[in-house]
Amino acid sequence: WPRAAGAVVRVPPPLTPVVVLRGFEDPGGPYAAGHRGADLGGAAGAPVVASLPGTVAFAGVVAGTPVVSVADRDGRRLTYEPVVPAVARGDPVAPGAVLGRLAAGPLPERHPPCARPCLHWGLVVEGSYRDPLALLGDGRVRLLPWSGEPAGPVRVP
Repeated sequence: WPRAAGAVVRVPPPLTPVVVLRGFEDPGGPYAAGHRGADLGGAAGAPVVASLPGTVAFAGVVAGTPVVSVADRDGRRLTYEPVVPAVARGDPVAPGAVLGRLAAGPLPERHPPCARPCLHWGLVVEGSYRDPLALLGDGRVRLLPWSGEPAGPVRVP
């Protein structure tokens, strides 16, 4: 998505502490297998907060699962489920604003990696699924080819 070269985007995590149970697996296409988000472990009833500023695009139930979705002006949409909403469609939210509370289910029954309460956190940018953990500046290190100058490791956002 658009951002300055080398810029590291850091946003508030939706749950604290961040406990990744399963990471993003790029589906590579709209109907391909993959994991279109990250599963974060948490406690039922824990507050779930907005990671980006935006407007609540959806707050309700989809297939028996409570969901909150926030869209920002840059074309990004973050989805949080299962979250019992404390917000309504059209509400403006700031980073760190409480969106609702982590529900105990029904996601764990339909989502095997979540044997305990877990938040499925998804990011869509201009119609494509992306890794939401990249918004956290998750600390992954990538070594670049040697150019003769010691540059050290580079943080990948």
